[in-house]
Amino acid sequence: MKLKMFTAGSLADALALVRQQLGPHAVILHTRTYKRGGFLGFRAHTVVEVTAGVGQRVGHPRLKLPIAAPPASNPPAVQALPANSANSLAQQPSAGDLIRRTYALAKAELARNNPPPPAALPVQPLPVAPASDQRLPHDQLAQEVQAVKRMVASVMRRQCSPSPTAAPPADLPGSLFDEYLRLLQQEVAEELAEEVVRKARQELSNHQLADPAIVRRILRQQVASLIAADDQGIVPGTAPDGRPRTVAFVGPTGVGKTTTIAKLAAQFKLKQQKRVELITLDTYRISAVDQLKTYADIIGVPLHVPTNLQQLHDLVSKPRPCDILLMDTAGRSQRDDKRLDQLQASLQAAQPHEVHLVLSSTCSQPAIFDAIERFSRIRTDSIILTKLDEAVSFGVLFNVARKVNKRLSYITTGQEVPHDIEVGRADRLAAMVLGEVGAE
Repeated sequence: MKLKMFTAGSLADALALVRQQLGPHAVILHTRTYKRGGFLGFRAHTVVEVTAGVGQRVGHPRLKLPIAAPPASNPPAVQALPANSANSLAQQPSAGDLIRRTYALAKAELARNNPPPPAALPVQPLPVAPASDQRLPHDQLAQEVQAVKRMVASVMRRQCSPSPTAAPPADLPGSLFDEYLRLLQQEVAEELAEEVVRKARQELSNHQLADPAIVRRILRQQVASLIAADDQGIVPGTAPDGRPRTVAFVGPTGVGKTTTIAKLAAQFKLKQQKRVELITLDTYRISAVDQLKTYADIIGVPLHVPTNLQQLHDLVSKPRPCDILLMDTAGRSQRDDKRLDQLQASLQAAQPHEVHLVLSSTCSQPAIFDAIERFSRIRTDSIILTKLDEAVSFGVLFNVARKVNKRLSYITTGQEVPHDIEVGRADRLAAMVLGEVGAE
């Protein structure tokens, strides 16, 4: 008879099925092992083909018993397909002969399918992973945790910084490391973020590290300590040289100089009851003069428009009943060297007591840094950051304030005159950087 059977198991399972289907006197004539099914070698089943027979002519037909390994979720299945059986029985080998013959055939098949490696290439044992119930040593576990932190910080730097260089402070406690990543998300420069968290670590005890409120307060103090801010702002009055306090505002085109001057003029005139006068040098744009004139008429202050350097010099040098002169300048492209030279000549003629560089928070960090670099040829004493209500990230402002290393005199948070302007305070900007307050 012929028989096909399928079951989960090995060669031993095949022998058991042979004996079950053909009886204890079955003779194993041939075995073969191969793979079947799967895709590109994955999830293929191992099949053991056994040729067995019973009767006088056990070799004439062949009986194949493929034993396949189905998925583990399915129980072993046995299927029998009977055919014509032999008419008589022959003398059967003993059980020992059957086992020896089957073992020899299986060993030969295994040798053909898996040849031994060359003697010159000894097989190295694979490393054995630690059992799930084994615990790593404390030092090794700490090293792996630090490695994960370095990897996370590296990913954050690649997302937030075009050219990360310094190594992340992976030895920080968990609470401070989370704050470090938050600073990177705010686009704070990596070296500044690391400086802040390391200084905070020096001040925090292990007990304080468990309190998020204390950690945030110390971080805010550290960020504020790196910002040179002017809590007083511009002080109107007579300067030591006997002239009214003269303040000039410079910066790239479109940063909001004219609107900022209008806000300050309104605050000095309406809130502080100071005598205010305005000067504009932006004669290149008629709309700019009209805009400032409209503000001057509303506030009720005079506006002067000198047409040459001599008129400007005469205007600011003579004594007058005025507490403060606010001077608007034409916006200059930081790449226009000729116009920057003209601006420099205007400042030399006016001899202002203060020069404020106005920068827009809506510009990218490279654009702001480029403006700072270009305007460095002109004397500036303080910076004003405008349009914080439109800023994408306050971390960039922290980078700017730190790089320019000049007093932050004012910030503006909207277009409304005379509101939406406030004196620059380090703690206020630090809170923005940490995401604790917005620019409203």
